[in-house]
Amino acid sequence: MGTSLVPEPPAPRRRVLRRVLVASLAGGVVAGTVLMLLPHERRHGPAAPPAAGPEARPRAQVPVLTTVTYGVPAALPGLTALIGRQERLVRAQPRDARAWAVLGSAYVERGRRAGDAADYPKAERALRESLKVRGGRNTEALDGLAALALARRDFPAAKSYGEQALKAAPKRWQAYPPLIDAYTGLGDYEKARSTLDKLLALRTDAAARPAVMARASAVYRDRGWREDAVAQLTDAAAAARTPAEQAAWLAGLGQLAWERGDLADALRHFEAALRLDPDQRPAATGRARTLAALGHTPQALAAYRAVVAKQPNPADLLELGELYESLGQPGVAEEQYTRMKEAVRRAVSGGVDEEVLIGRYEADHGDPWDGVERLREEWRRQPGIEVADALGWALHRAGEDQEALTFATTATDKAKGGGVRSALYAYHRGVIEAELERYAPARRHLEEALRINPYFSPLKAPLAREALRELGDVPDEPPPSE
Repeated sequence: MGTSLVPEPPAPRRRVLRRVLVASLAGGVVAGTVLMLLPHERRHGPAAPPAAGPEARPRAQVPVLTTVTYGVPAALPGLTALIGRQERLVRAQPRDARAWAVLGSAYVERGRRAGDAADYPKAERALRESLKVRGGRNTEALDGLAALALARRDFPAAKSYGEQALKAAPKRWQAYPPLIDAYTGLGDYEKARSTLDKLLALRTDAAARPAVMARASAVYRDRGWREDAVAQLTDAAAAARTPAEQAAWLAGLGQLAWERGDLADALRHFEAALRLDPDQRPAATGRARTLAALGHTPQALAAYRAVVAKQPNPADLLELGELYESLGQPGVAEEQYTRMKEAVRRAVSGGVDEEVLIGRYEADHGDPWDGVERLREEWRRQPGIEVADALGWALHRAGEDQEALTFATTATDKAKGGGVRSALYAYHRGVIEAELERYAPARRHLEEALRINPYFSPLKAPLAREALRELGDVPDEPPPSE
């Protein structure tokens, strides 16, 4: 049996009640739940900062630290305003370690939310200054550095900082979610499981609970427990305390719906998220992707162009390029790939590890051997499931199908850690098996890809259907390894 991140799935939920709650959330109203905003916040946006004083400043800072390090989203305008205040504060009080930590953490969150890696070097300088002023049990700075490492996809560094923060204060729930992400990125599922167990055993207050539920949802999704993932994220959205936080969890519900091919549900959630927070970039990209799958091509292209005009994120540009390519417009697709390479250079200059994205691009649109070399090194450094799938596909594209199957199996076989139900991963494995003349398992995995999500890629979903037609009826015999 495979290694599970949690000892067992949660108890079955009441499906009818959850369907009602999901529908209410997607409509922007949560039955029986009131967003916990002050009266002036409802009418005029975020409250003004409290007056300076020994008690006022920590209350202003804690939400940002929670937002940045522990996965509780905040609105972009509020983050920018906070950064301005903290910059003035550290100029006036350069020995204030907490002020430096808050400034660095706010930079991380703004960069992550806006998709702008230019904030990351500034974040690192501020957080290291905080450690310089006050080392030891400076958990705020360590939390910020762990969040920064995750934003940069540097899982070994995230693990190191997260473990230091946990050792300094083992009862703080906030140290656990970054460690779960770090261990998962490193393919260390045993430690991810034990860390999640400890997080779920802690007593958390009402403000923290939605973030904990969202973390549990992500873990359940990675293990293939779709219904439980939806249940946790639905509860997180219902309990969210700000529009930005609720929008993030609704965007997550949209992504879960997309991954199972439920386009109507995905679109409802993405649009509900954007009504609450127009800066919710994953929701905007998800909406564009869903519109394309629904066949609303002009609206989809307009939505994608709006997203990449606001902030040209490499992954979004790659998606847009592949959509143009699927529409028979290679010239326009190439323009997006060129923009993607420029965006990658900017991200890398901010310290972001983009090797998986570059490897995927090279495998499908460039030099597969370059992708293989990059992804081999990435696998040595942080051997997660995403890297296994990308490396397996690059090896296939380079003609090394036998070795490719090893990595494709790692990405899809629960016994090897690949519990996530990914249409793309199943497609990759099916194609590799067909090339190796393992026709029965190839057919099973290609069918599985289209069963998981028939719209998983504008380029590859049609290829999966074509490959199945070419395979025709083959005996459903197990492969030799089974």
